[in-house]
Amino acid sequence: MSASGGTKAIVAALAANLAIAVAKFVAFIFSGSSSMLAESVHSLADSGNQGLLLLGGKKAQREATPQHPFGYGRERYIYAFLVSIVLFSVGGMFAIYEGYEKIKHPHPIEAWYWPVGVLVFAIIAESFSFRTAIKESNAIRGGLSWTDFVRRAKAPELPVVLLEDLGALVGLVLALGGVGLALATGDGVWDGIGTLCIGVLLIVIAIVLAAETKSLLLGESAGIDDVKKIEAAVVDGDTVTRLIHMRTLHLGPEELLVAAKVAVRHDETASEVANAINAAEERIRAAVPIARVIYLEPDIFSESAAAAGENPAKAPGGPAAH
Repeated sequence: MSASGGTKAIVAALAANLAIAVAKFVAFIFSGSSSMLAESVHSLADSGNQGLLLLGGKKAQREATPQHPFGYGRERYIYAFLVSIVLFSVGGMFAIYEGYEKIKHPHPIEAWYWPVGVLVFAIIAESFSFRTAIKESNAIRGGLSWTDFVRRAKAPELPVVLLEDLGALVGLVLALGGVGLALATGDGVWDGIGTLCIGVLLIVIAIVLAAETKSLLLGESAGIDDVKKIEAAVVDGDTVTRLIHMRTLHLGPEELLVAAKVAVRHDETASEVANAINAAEERIRAAVPIARVIYLEPDIFSESAAAAGENPAKAPGGPAAH
């Protein structure tokens, strides 16, 4: 997995979640707090999720085969989508069930110092993990806001870890609030309410992750900046006179497919056109290194066909032009 895949952030989150999951489960055994049980399952689910992200990154590195000629880059998207399913089912739905049961059958929290101590420890550990994810993200997000970064990132790992860590921190605060109110009032219902809130939070995060990774699975185009770089690199002003139309598609976070129809001079020889196309491909790869699969089709530009607009079926050189 490349550096942009956030391997450091994933490993940091995995280590933190494994330690926190054990601590929370021990606290549940001694205190009987449903918030602690929900949070221990949440941390265990997060640990599994980080394992899925690492596995997806490993599988994505496989070489292309005749059956999969464009490689396995989208494995990372598939495993990120699985993370959202695990977070929804194992984390969110379990917490809602536990919260409902605790509200329906409340009981006081025993050995209060266990859940409180573990929650404070977990908040500190999750904060370090969250800080690592933020640092890794800042290295690649540029001037994007955090919302835009999560929505536009082509590598799914960092947005997943960021949202998981954010959800974990908010969930820990909710758990601490539920336990604190249960201790202050002597009513275990508050512990159940805190657990229920954790479940709702996890389901919301899972839905956001599912929506974003679904978009990546369906296939997203290159970012605006990369598109502009490619458009500028295609035309040489000599043999390749203009870009007629272009489509881009991410085959993986660090692999881009570029397909374009370019206008060439009508009096150029086949050899000259071929050399110009090869030169254009080299310029594109120099401008956008992740553009690894490039198909350029030469054509003669038609003003009348250009008036048809950007519809590929009506684009110059397309079906309507022949």
